[in-house]
Amino acid sequence: MKVETRSLLLGAAFALTLGIGYGFRPSPEPAAYTYRQFSTIESVVPGGIGRSRVIISDEGDQEVGKDLLNFYSMVGINFKNIANNDRMIVETINNYVADGWELHTVTTGVNSAAEGKGGTGIFITRYLLRKPL
Repeated sequence: MKVETRSLLLGAAFALTLGIGYGFRPSPEPAAYTYRQFSTIESVVPGGIGRSRVIISDEGDQEVGKDLLNFYSMVGINFKNIANNDRMIVETINNYVADGWELHTVTTGVNSAAEGKGGTGIFITRYLLRKPL
């Protein structure tokens, strides 16, 4: 019984030592980041008359826009245009990643025109990037 009590006391002392040592460790400081965002606005207007763009604000808050191709042509959905837009968006992300940015959050939204008209509207996607300071 003395051996069990001694082992129990040693175990408790060891656990207490670990707990106290852990309690005095400094908390890690949260990482500091700088953020940048770009948006894609893709028009859904039949006949190819819509406007689609990538909107980027550079360091000086100047708007930099790149034209995207419209989802629709005169004959309907143009899948080649969608594929070209996807390539341009991925290329933009890859350029940021190559410069040390991390894609942090992607948020999407849809805005359709007045009810009853159908077939028109926009898809908007916002890409939030961050880079450690």
